[in-house]
Amino acid sequence: MTESITVRVPAKVNVQLAVGAARPDGFHDLANVFLAVSLYDEVTATPADRLRITCSGPDAGQVPLDASNLAARAAVALADRHGIAPDVHLHIAKDIPVAGGMAGGSADGAGALLACDALWNTGASRDELLDICAELGSDVPFSLIGGAALGTGRGERLTPLEVGSAFHWVFAVADGGLSTPAVYGEFDRLTAGTDVPPPAAAPALLDALRTGDATALAGALANDLQPAALSLRPSLADTLAAGTGAGALAGLVSGSGPTTAFLVKDADAADAVAAALLASGTCRTARVATSPAPGATVV
Repeated sequence: MTESITVRVPAKVNVQLAVGAARPDGFHDLANVFLAVSLYDEVTATPADRLRITCSGPDAGQVPLDASNLAARAAVALADRHGIAPDVHLHIAKDIPVAGGMAGGSADGAGALLACDALWNTGASRDELLDICAELGSDVPFSLIGGAALGTGRGERLTPLEVGSAFHWVFAVADGGLSTPAVYGEFDRLTAGTDVPPPAAAPALLDALRTGDATALAGALANDLQPAALSLRPSLADTLAAGTGAGALAGLVSGSGPTTAFLVKDADAADAVAAALLASGTCRTARVATSPAPGATVV
């Protein structure tokens, strides 16, 4: 058996997150335009006598190390399908913000799944891996494939999208996290009694991605969860103002937050906006990245 397998897996930003009304099962139909960005976790799978999770890196203390961790759940799901014991040590080297709306936990689930598949030589097909990902969570399938995609259903049904050029981003990481279920609950509260339209991807946004036009993409960025995130964390409005005031083309809350994402014109602008955000005191740290980025990859 291979001594160990390491998989690198990217964070994501939602350049559009259109949210429909709550379904009877409690989920929401989405039109979720994902871009993978160049901030990565690494998941290393090593043979062990039992399932064990460890974690290092920024905010590692916030990562659960029990069976609730998506990496652990991924290992168990794959092992169950192939009739083997999930005896593996999974080490997560964190660099994606924790509970930040950038799918760090989902990335770890996808990374662990690919690492265990390689370690155990299960020979799982891409479709089988994506099926397990969808069982684990709405964002996990995209973490596996990366690049750019439109997610429909609850986000798990993916259609790859063409991207014409690299886009430059700055991510302002807030103190503490925001619970995704709490943000969706606040969305439901804020939209109660209103006619929530069926979610759909904006043609102008898809065109901007395809042509690589950062200015056009900035004008089309949209997140239906942003009012809910701002309601729960009003200080994020100051972060958004600081980033756009420093020259970002546009800013928005990333997913359910509380990380805020700023689209900028180039690498120099990214460095300048990141420095301004740090100086503003409205965030804990600021990270520079580009998109699109590849999905989960054995390294």
